[in-house]
Amino acid sequence: MKSNNQSIKYFLVVLWAYSLISCQNNASSPAVSAPTNPPDTVPVLVLHDTNLTKSIELPAELLPFEQAELFARVQGYLKDLRVDMGDQVKRGQTLAIIEAPELQTKYAEFQSSLQAAKAKYLSSMDVYQRLSKAAQAKTPGIVTPVDLERSRNQYLADSASYEAAHLLAQSYKEVAGYLVLHAPFDGVVTARKADRGTLVGNNQAILTIQHNGKLRLRVAVPELYIASGAVSKTAPFRVDAYPNKLFQAALARKSESIDPQTRTETWEYIYDNKSHDLKAGSFAYVKLELQRTGNSFIVPPSAIVTNQERKFVIGVKDGKAVWIDVRQGMSTDKGIEVFGNLSNNDTIVVRATDERKPGSTAIWKEK
Repeated sequence: MKSNNQSIKYFLVVLWAYSLISCQNNASSPAVSAPTNPPDTVPVLVLHDTNLTKSIELPAELLPFEQAELFARVQGYLKDLRVDMGDQVKRGQTLAIIEAPELQTKYAEFQSSLQAAKAKYLSSMDVYQRLSKAAQAKTPGIVTPVDLERSRNQYLADSASYEAAHLLAQSYKEVAGYLVLHAPFDGVVTARKADRGTLVGNNQAILTIQHNGKLRLRVAVPELYIASGAVSKTAPFRVDAYPNKLFQAALARKSESIDPQTRTETWEYIYDNKSHDLKAGSFAYVKLELQRTGNSFIVPPSAIVTNQERKFVIGVKDGKAVWIDVRQGMSTDKGIEVFGNLSNNDTIVVRATDERKPGSTAIWKEK
């Protein structure tokens, strides 16, 4: 019994000593904290405004400087056609003659009516003048006031009839002038659409004439570029007929309106085609050098974030990320033009993503 009590005491002493040693070890060893992720390194760039220039090539079309479709103003038969396709013509040159016998007969008829009206007018004017002189002699009973007034009214009526006949004859004379077609300007006949003996009228063109000594080069410029001024007043262009040759055209005018269907503005250039090496109707490619009026900010495409709600770049202010809404402009080989609440020396994240939330921090390293 005594031996068992001693064994229990010994066991308690050993347990107390072990507990004391464990507490001392725990007190002397430092606490181990959970590992933390270090901040990531993000490349950024510093904005500097620049004078933006851009070179673009757009499709264009060559058109004649002037073009006219010649129609017969009156119905008749084509009596004579003095030119053919490809002929050079001068302004005022007679091109075709139309025969309309009934029109010529009408004109002769109205000429005769005009002569009759003129004779009647001269006769009544002579009677009125004689009676008027006799009335001025103040001899009683020679001319009554009623006879004088009647002769005056007859004179006025015959005068009006003569004037009407003159105007009618003049109108038929002008219509008879439509029987001869003249060239409205210097040019070339590009199409002949009738032959001798053909019945022609108001709805059928006889000839097409183009002035090709000058050509209009028309190009549709997208709305994005119309606010940019052309660096030069001339523009080089090429055509498929001369693949290794460049031509120069001078800027003449702009339409000053946007086509609602194509969202483009038409710019027109003039090409001096005295050598007639280029043809109207040709398809061309014009190269435009554009320059933005005022300075712009250029950022790499990776710096722009586009989602369903907005388009923005990520800036860095006071060490924290901020989202800055932007509008996209022209694209260049150096990057994309952007507009927004941006200033010189602003810091922008190079590779932006909408996962980088506003207010987040990082190690911002300039690229």
